[in-house]
Amino acid sequence: MTTKVAVIGSGNIGTDLMIKILRLSDSLEIAAMAGIDPGSDGLARARRLKVATTHEGVDGLVELDEFAEVSLVFDATSAGAHKRHDEVLRTLGRTVVDLTPAALGPYVVPPVNGDAHLNAPNVNMVTCGGQATIPIVAAVAAVTPVHYAEIVASLSSRSAGPGTRANIDEFTETTSSAIEQVGGAARGKAIIVLNPAEPPLIMRDTVHCLIGDCDDAAVTASVEEMAARVQTYVPGYRLKQKVQFERVAIDDPLRSLLPAASRSGQAAKVSVFLEVEGAAHYLPAYAGNLDIMTSAALRTAERMAAHRTTKVVSS
Repeated sequence: MTTKVAVIGSGNIGTDLMIKILRLSDSLEIAAMAGIDPGSDGLARARRLKVATTHEGVDGLVELDEFAEVSLVFDATSAGAHKRHDEVLRTLGRTVVDLTPAALGPYVVPPVNGDAHLNAPNVNMVTCGGQATIPIVAAVAAVTPVHYAEIVASLSSRSAGPGTRANIDEFTETTSSAIEQVGGAARGKAIIVLNPAEPPLIMRDTVHCLIGDCDDAAVTASVEEMAARVQTYVPGYRLKQKVQFERVAIDDPLRSLLPAASRSGQAAKVSVFLEVEGAAHYLPAYAGNLDIMTSAALRTAERMAAHRTTKVVSS
């Protein structure tokens, strides 16, 4: 039994997601794609692939005959546009998987809390930087409290389309919030870097966690196990080197980020360096930032669909 879905957004992310659904999913069937640019490559590809299309956005989508059988919609547009999309789709009883940083629904990072919001009407996929780094923060937090976590996501300028560039502020705010709410850090900070290097560089992410004293081997094992879990749906996700540990000196300014009661005790900074290579379903392999978002959204939707199918069968 398959679940019929639609995609709003015919740009890089929406098109890659459409292709992933067609190629990789046994449980989801794409019924329609909506965009606002009638000349977009995404809509042209959808038509060639026999997917129903409209260039009139969400209003055109809900008028398509195919929409009647759609139960889940991916929004791959912008944070600004998502609010209205959610209002329209929620009224019509459709579930929404949000790939923008709007964060109207609960955050979902598949290997961390992938089963936590299966009945939610709207779930948010955070950001590409969040999908890459929050699993690592959570892996460290599973072993020892993380007092502060800072992530730096470096993306190729070529892989950052208009939607990504328009949402830079939302990217940092949403990612920082999810580092705390999903990753488990007491405080979180996110930085994004658009790298103009030629040839384009593969997505790189750095995670720094400030913790108290810890068992280095236990933290390393937790991080490596989490990386392996992400690789099950993002094969190009990998650790660039071994997990790094640096003991924080008693006079180091980093100690100001610790709770007052902990500043005189042992402290350490854990650093993890990641690379995310895309599967190149639609865009080049350097666009791992897009690949991890669409892969996480696909995994989340498949879990939600399976859960709801199970409920229907059991009832």
